[in-house]
Amino acid sequence: MHQRIFHGVMSIFLAGCPIAFAAQESISTDDYWKLSAREKDVAIYSRLRPGSPLKEFKAVGPIDAPTHAVCAVIDDFQNYPKFMPYTTECRLIRRDGDSIVGYQRLSPKVCADRDYTLRVWKKSWPTADGLVYTSHWSPANELGPPEKKGVVRVKICEGKWLLEPDGAIKTRATYFIYTDTGGFIPSFIANRISMTGITKLFTAVRTQVKDPKYTVATPGGAVPTAGATTNGKNEQARITTDEKSKKPE
Repeated sequence: MHQRIFHGVMSIFLAGCPIAFAAQESISTDDYWKLSAREKDVAIYSRLRPGSPLKEFKAVGPIDAPTHAVCAVIDDFQNYPKFMPYTTECRLIRRDGDSIVGYQRLSPKVCADRDYTLRVWKKSWPTADGLVYTSHWSPANELGPPEKKGVVRVKICEGKWLLEPDGAIKTRATYFIYTDTGGFIPSFIANRISMTGITKLFTAVRTQVKDPKYTVATPGGAVPTAGATTNGKNEQARITTDEKSKKPE
């Protein structure tokens, strides 16, 4: 049996901007989650989405850094091609009121490239142990570049990060994802790849947050990057890697 589902590919998302939510969150955090895997100190849960044959996934794991540092890594989306698995291109399309719009392209090894444009919102609030951060995204393909030949356009892509302080210097990170990325892949393979992709995501964030620049970043502020400018002229500059050989969908 085949499903139009490939969650592992979509475990890496543009997920940060210093603004407040302006959209209703569509992924519940409450009932019917089933533990699917526990790998590398990450617990991964899944459940069926009401009214849909597709599954949503939730992953929970600790990160040895304060929440503002982890948030700074997630906000550093224009550098994702340097440290996030599968990511070959990330581009800021525009800042739009209380949200940002960004384009991302993924190049997994087992299928054709995927791409999508997302709108992202974020908010934070204080607790006794430090700031809690949450970011939420949904599709905005109409605001991004047109579809490209040989690249599968992702039409369903919703997710969320929740970063909660676990003491002063640690974070309890929770990641939600619901997506249909197109193509036909056996469900048992898709589910296995999903677990691997989410685990790689946590590994990438845990590794990147060791860079001191994220620890000293101002909570909610920008992380210095080599391509940054003071006038914003190159906000839409792309960071790309070499084009991959053509792969099946």
